[in-house]
Amino acid sequence: MIEKRYWLDKSGNVKKILVGLYLLCACLLFIDAIYRRHAILTMENWFGFYGIYGFIACVILVLAAKELRKLVARAEHYYEDENDR
Repeated sequence: MIEKRYWLDKSGNVKKILVGLYLLCACLLFIDAIYRRHAILTMENWFGFYGIYGFIACVILVLAAKELRKLVARAEHYYEDENDR
């Protein structure tokens, strides 16, 4: 049986997507350098502020989710009956 291959199975296509994403990030960083913002806080005018802010927010969200999992997680066999064992 022939296994179906998808377009992301080829490493060349994955590399093209990564290069495209890197170029998009570089363009956005360049635009950040020339775009004048009407900021309320002075730190909003720092170069790359929103990118750094977003990265830190995502890291904090992942770390908070890891800790929250410990609080709300069920036991491994929570949904099994006594007869299932």
